[in-house]
Amino acid sequence: MAYVIGIDIGTQGVRAALIRSDGTVQSSVSIPFKLTAMAREEQSPLMWWGNTLVALKEIIKKASADINLHEISAIATTSTSGTVIPIDAQGQPIHDALMYSDKRSMEEGILCKSLAQQYVPNGFSGFNASCGLPKIHWFTKNFPAKVPSIHKWIHAADFITGRLSGIYHITDVTNALKTGYDVANYAWPEYIMEHLANKHWLQEVVPSGTVIGKLTSSLAKLLTIPTIDVVVGITDGCASQMASGAITPGSWNTTIGTTLVIKGVTEKAIIDPLGSIYNHRHPEGFWMPGGASNTGADWISTDFNSNELDYLNDQAAKLIPTAYLAWPLRQEGERFPFVAPHARGFSPKNLSKTALYTANMEGVAYIERFAYEQIERLSLEQVKSIYTAGGGSNSDTWLRIRSAVLNKPIYRCQEASGVLGAAICAASKTIYHSASEAVKNMTSISFESLPDQTLIQRYEENYHKFIKELIVKEYLTSC
Repeated sequence: MAYVIGIDIGTQGVRAALIRSDGTVQSSVSIPFKLTAMAREEQSPLMWWGNTLVALKEIIKKASADINLHEISAIATTSTSGTVIPIDAQGQPIHDALMYSDKRSMEEGILCKSLAQQYVPNGFSGFNASCGLPKIHWFTKNFPAKVPSIHKWIHAADFITGRLSGIYHITDVTNALKTGYDVANYAWPEYIMEHLANKHWLQEVVPSGTVIGKLTSSLAKLLTIPTIDVVVGITDGCASQMASGAITPGSWNTTIGTTLVIKGVTEKAIIDPLGSIYNHRHPEGFWMPGGASNTGADWISTDFNSNELDYLNDQAAKLIPTAYLAWPLRQEGERFPFVAPHARGFSPKNLSKTALYTANMEGVAYIERFAYEQIERLSLEQVKSIYTAGGGSNSDTWLRIRSAVLNKPIYRCQEASGVLGAAICAASKTIYHSASEAVKNMTSISFESLPDQTLIQRYEENYHKFIKELIVKEYLTSC
């Protein structure tokens, strides 16, 4: 039996896991970061590495009594998309990481968007302050004294990969996307070097899952493991998508956490005139389009007590389908599956707590259906299967609602975590021959929700009433 190590560098902490080639988690450790008041804008990569090293020691110590450590084959890292770090020629940070949530580069985001639309009209142009390229340009303007020391700009996952292997000049296509890499032509566009960044700062880009080196001998000795393969990283969203099982064309994943995030696999890139869908590149050359809605499950924690959720779900199962139209949008504006900056959530007045809870779940399902209809319309490809993850997938009642509204089976995966996605990346070209083969062997379904035939027609009618309501409120211009 072979093993791989996955590392997930999150905003709040690091998780590392030793995972068997069948997807079984052999040992896992999570360590929170000690964050400063600036944590949403900047974090220390050296802090990440210190915590990662502790986590690696712990998982190996836990597993050493049960497995042969020489059966560990590879290691890979996932982290946040859009977080970037300037490093010197020795791989040392010359400034803390500029986090994806750092909004100081809003003005630069507008400039990057304009240049991308001009020079790469069908490429990624969804630049904003959460992307790496605007942050790079912002840094050069605001820290001119540090610019001469910059050897490379790298991403969060790359820093850990570099510490593991000593190799910092290589990144993967998912991390490079928001730094402006043209994933259609596998090249850095000329406009970046002409207007925004020194060409020597940009990394070599390879597909996710590529083996780029070996664990350094000093680290191997410290961890008491072989000099295993180090595999290039992947962004956290793509890692979770892989871990959900959505890896082949026609398969999609809906994650319902604070927001509703939809990602899938298509034969061709989706060109969205509104820019609400953007395309990552699949390790095997397909496309991994996706979008994130402002709608999600945040209303559950703000409007309901956690200790009453089991009761509410049980009662909701007796109420469905309701005739109520509710949209639990908790912030101003929507960005996907349609763009409506003026949108506001709505619900009928004087509903009981149970009725409101149920109607809100139905409203999110209507938004999810509209998203998949838009995806099929723009891609001209069929959505064949839907996998799901996130806190919102834990409710069996909600899964029953969603599968009836979409009229498609929905599969809840055993563990759709970023750390499993990183492990899948590590195994994809070491234990297995491809990412698809690794996903097939390392993921499993814990629950299947088939469309309830007694609900489908009622939800069909209610869905169209919901869409009509969005049109009446001028959030949508047409169906």
